[in-house]
Amino acid sequence: MAGVRKKRVGLVVSNSMDKSCVVKVMRTVQDPVFKKYVKRHKKYMAHDEENKCNLGDVVEIEECRPLSKRKSWKVIKVVEEALR
Repeated sequence: MAGVRKKRVGLVVSNSMDKSCVVKVMRTVQDPVFKKYVKRHKKYMAHDEENKCNLGDVVEIEECRPLSKRKSWKVIKVVEEALR
């Protein structure tokens, strides 16, 4: 399965950097003891070449080669724009 890149959909929580944004990805997991579903999140720094992402946008990101120390994801498309 070489060459298969991971994709995630998340919410843009920061875009104050040049050509970068922070995307918060939510997921639900089942608690092993209580069998209750709980929300977990993780923040990814993603490369945004055209600076098209704004706060509150829902975007799709894809894994790529490391572009910097913390950045190894890139924005593929804006799924849903935030209300302004």
